[in-house]
Amino acid sequence: MAPGEKEPRVGTGYGYNYGGNYAGYAAVGYGEGASAQRTFQDYILILRERIWYILVVFLVVLASAIVYTASEQRIFQSSATVQIFRRDPTIMQVQQMMDNDIRSAEDLNTQIKVIESGTIITRVVQRIAGDDLRDFLAPYAKAAPDSTFVAEIVARNRKVIPQRLTLVVNIAYQHPDRFVAAKVANLFVDEYLNHNERLRSTFQSRAVEQLQNTVDDQRKKVDALARKLQKYKEDNKAVSLEQRKDIVTESLRAINLEVQRAQITLETAEIRLNQIKEHRQKGAELTGLQFIAAQPNIALLAQQLAVQKIAIAKLSERYRDKWPAMIEARNAVAQTQRELDAAVGSVCNQIEADYQSTRQNYDQRLRELDKIKAESLELDRAAVEYNQIDREYKTQDQILQNTVARARETSMTSNIETQSARVVDHASPSPENKPISPNVMLNLGLGIFGGLGLGFAFAFFVAFIDDRVKSSFDIEGVVGLPLIGIIPQIKRMDQADKAQIVINNGDRQVAEAFLTLHSSLRLKDESKNAKCILITSTIPGEGKSFTTTNLALTFASHGEKVVVIDCDLRKPNIHKSFRVENTRGVIDVCAGKATIDEVVLRNVQPNLDVIPAGGRAKNPTQILNSKGFEQLLADLRKSYDRVFIDTPPLAAVSDALIILPLVDGSIFTIFFNKVRRKAAQFSARKLLEANVPNFGAVLNGLNLAVSGYYYAQYYDKSYKDYYITMAKGDSGDMEK
Repeated sequence: MAPGEKEPRVGTGYGYNYGGNYAGYAAVGYGEGASAQRTFQDYILILRERIWYILVVFLVVLASAIVYTASEQRIFQSSATVQIFRRDPTIMQVQQMMDNDIRSAEDLNTQIKVIESGTIITRVVQRIAGDDLRDFLAPYAKAAPDSTFVAEIVARNRKVIPQRLTLVVNIAYQHPDRFVAAKVANLFVDEYLNHNERLRSTFQSRAVEQLQNTVDDQRKKVDALARKLQKYKEDNKAVSLEQRKDIVTESLRAINLEVQRAQITLETAEIRLNQIKEHRQKGAELTGLQFIAAQPNIALLAQQLAVQKIAIAKLSERYRDKWPAMIEARNAVAQTQRELDAAVGSVCNQIEADYQSTRQNYDQRLRELDKIKAESLELDRAAVEYNQIDREYKTQDQILQNTVARARETSMTSNIETQSARVVDHASPSPENKPISPNVMLNLGLGIFGGLGLGFAFAFFVAFIDDRVKSSFDIEGVVGLPLIGIIPQIKRMDQADKAQIVINNGDRQVAEAFLTLHSSLRLKDESKNAKCILITSTIPGEGKSFTTTNLALTFASHGEKVVVIDCDLRKPNIHKSFRVENTRGVIDVCAGKATIDEVVLRNVQPNLDVIPAGGRAKNPTQILNSKGFEQLLADLRKSYDRVFIDTPPLAAVSDALIILPLVDGSIFTIFFNKVRRKAAQFSARKLLEANVPNFGAVLNGLNLAVSGYYYAQYYDKSYKDYYITMAKGDSGDMEK
């Protein structure tokens, strides 16, 4: 690459080349957390770690509550009790003009809103005057004593409290002066009762006035109808219309009977006349008709004729026709026959005359009936309008009578004083030592429990915004790697001394922690048989080089031949840890400028060799991707039991991912309370996605002072005390 030319960005796309250093690095979170959930113990540990936050917030809130309680002005409350009647008391059994009945919760709430209304407040304010006003405004001396200000204070400190499942209401007032509080509460009761009385009186007066006007109008209407009815009678001569109607009706009934009788007589006469005509047409004897034969003279003549015929019959047996006796007998029969025929003819004539007379009589009766009917119809027509006017008159007159009665009742009841509510208890001044505010016990209780609640909330809030990896839940639940080792925090010492702390007796606890890590790696076949191990971290400063060197020294102290390779070609660090030169190393071997034997630093410590980076590379990814580097690792596998590779952080550059397919496994280093969870999670995910075994995470820099919060299962108090005791007893000794 030409001098001065900028090196292009390389890697997997998750990191960038920063020219050999990590200045400006910032961890970026990706993805969501693991599915593991916090336990109750985790939340307890969060609170234990931040106990001082809780204590400070608690003390601040409690002190504020105490100061507020001590500085707050004392307020007294007095209450008056009012019973609202379900309906107004009934003095007279008359219907009330104004409906005040309490039938539902809505009606009761309406009365409560009346008590709370501005009208009641205004009237109470009007009654607070003189000395009462001076006492009322004493606590508000800086305020202008105008009615608006007084109304605002009254409205703000008045409370209307309905008693559940009753029609009893408490009217309370709060004021620094207990006597003023009682007086104002009683004023509210008085003005509420006065308001109801004024409302009822005003309504009744208006009702009486309106009813009187209605009576006057109704009386005029009734008088007009009476005059109209009289004029109609005079115009239609209907002064005695009812009597005339009765007479005509009776006459109509009588003539109807006569018509019916005349009709029956006519029908009878017509039947006889028709029978006579029918017998004459047939040539039959008319004496065969019963009504003719029944005539006395005809019956006598018929009998006489029969006797005479019998006599002729007897004479004809003895004499001939010319015999005088026979002639005389026949003459007698002829004479009787003539008399009989004359009598029958006379009866027939009489029947025909009777028929004609009956017909005339019937027609006369029909004419009389029609005349009476016409007169009746005329009377009916006149009665229709008459009755209509009369009904209207009677109806309006009845309305007038009812209205007059209602007006009299209303006028009488308007003078009777009734109340829709009564005072159960008048307000009295509360005891001097029992102000409603400040409520010392309530304020202290709120201070205590509120302080604890806010303290807990603040502690959880700090824990929420603090997303750095510090607990085993963070490592195993969020990052997603098993925790295989914990390295305690180291006191200040030189970098080289830290890098070799397991053999220089610098810190017994740290040495023991690496022995534990060594044992953990040998428990599983995957890590036990791994020859080439890559060690990396999320960001710089998490102790990956420190972990690499001390873990390699631990394996070497157990008789294994170990080599440490510094593959952080951007910012090499291994040579400083072992105080060796960095003139030749990995860069030279991969470039073909040197062999492994020429760059390896042998026996830096017993069983431990080191291969430095050989300087800083401008193209580290090309070097690590080269065949030379792959061959370097293959050759080292043949010569050493363990090969430890120190690589750059994953979140910064992709060098570790390039090397990862060439190794047997990886170890992820995390520094306590330094790296953010999502950044560590993202870096660990890249390790796991490479399908190369990851043996787990190593936590560096654990402060034993807070170890009990997060790692009680690893470092409880007895463990820490044990090492502190040993450090005092035999400082500088190491287990051989």
